[in-house]
Amino acid sequence: MRTLLTNARLIDPEAQTDAPGWLRIEGGRILAMGPGETAAGDEDVIDCGAKCLAPGIVDIGVKVCEPGERHKESYGSAGLAAAAGGVTTMVTRPDTTPAIDSPEVLEFVTRRAREASPVHVLHMAALTKNREGREMTEIGFLMDAGAVAFTDCDRVVADTKVFSRALTYARSLGALVIAHPQEPGLSAGACATSGKFASLRGLPAVTPMAERMGLDRDIALVEMTGARYHADQITTARALPALARAKANGFDVTAGVSVHHLTLNEFDVSDYRTFFKVKPPLRAEDDRMAVVEAVQGGLIDIISSMHTPQDEESKRLPFEEAAAGAVALETLLPALMRLYHAEQLTLPEIFRAIALNPARRLGRDCGRLAACAPADLVLFDPDAPFVLDRAKLQSKSKNTPFDGARMQGRILATWVDGAIVYRRE
Repeated sequence: MRTLLTNARLIDPEAQTDAPGWLRIEGGRILAMGPGETAAGDEDVIDCGAKCLAPGIVDIGVKVCEPGERHKESYGSAGLAAAAGGVTTMVTRPDTTPAIDSPEVLEFVTRRAREASPVHVLHMAALTKNREGREMTEIGFLMDAGAVAFTDCDRVVADTKVFSRALTYARSLGALVIAHPQEPGLSAGACATSGKFASLRGLPAVTPMAERMGLDRDIALVEMTGARYHADQITTARALPALARAKANGFDVTAGVSVHHLTLNEFDVSDYRTFFKVKPPLRAEDDRMAVVEAVQGGLIDIISSMHTPQDEESKRLPFEEAAAGAVALETLLPALMRLYHAEQLTLPEIFRAIALNPARRLGRDCGRLAACAPADLVLFDPDAPFVLDRAKLQSKSKNTPFDGARMQGRILATWVDGAIVYRRE
């Protein structure tokens, strides 16, 4: 059956436009779209109320704690959270227990996701066995089993020879490698960014140069091997020139950043609130602003939630000992509305980074408003105010830094393959 979405404000990240229009869905795909109004035929008509209609979010770097820690997050709860947050495709991390480092484990999580999640789920696999940085995984077999990228997540492959061999092998198969740029020796044990604030709080800190050094090493290896490379999080101004040089030299390099590093800074830690402990640690305001400008200019390609569920026992500890990470599937878009209302990013620029670019990097045809594209869509009101109550989040874990924060931007409905998977009551 056809569905007509009319009276919408279409956010098109491909054309970089934000204009009134309509969109027609049939057979799980976008049939047509256009400006202004259109007459309805023999179809279901949904009046969007002049709210924003955009491609569904493609979120790279979501942690779902199956297998091993289902009490923190399952594919069922993560899928509900994603739908409520306008995320139509979750790209999950392999830092589970055990790690997703074999076709058998990958087959298990693929089956669990298919059974439990209302949104699409793509899986990344570990680059090295058990994410230990010593022996690379069977990349070819894992690709055959459905892995879309390879990463050891926040564990840096410190052995340069192992990493270079893995990149060479990945290059021969056309596989995408996602790395966490950080110098592991300098960053070991750190939970804050070095500077006056960290010193006053007595927190073990890491210099922003650790990120620059890690990225420099990775880019040198990419130049040597010709591999496809994505830096999961670039969070400091010092790392941006190296990224710009790599792109100018024509290397197949892209970079991402988490929503927390775009919207929060080191002062948010203030009274040792562990929900603000993330990895890498929150940066200085100058770094945050530089990264926002890099997203606006296209130097940083992708924004992600870096959704990392942690239970209460992991967070109710002294700041230095608490587990790092925050849930963000449901807060990704509302948090980014802070940048929209501050006129630092436009809605097409935001959806270029959270939908179009991640889909393109993974070779998917979603993340855009175009005829024949999948009807993965999100309808939202960028101006609707609310106070976030973490108890109402769909995620099993409630470790959000935005608890009690005044926010703007309500998700009204989410479609996956043309079917509504979430509608706000």
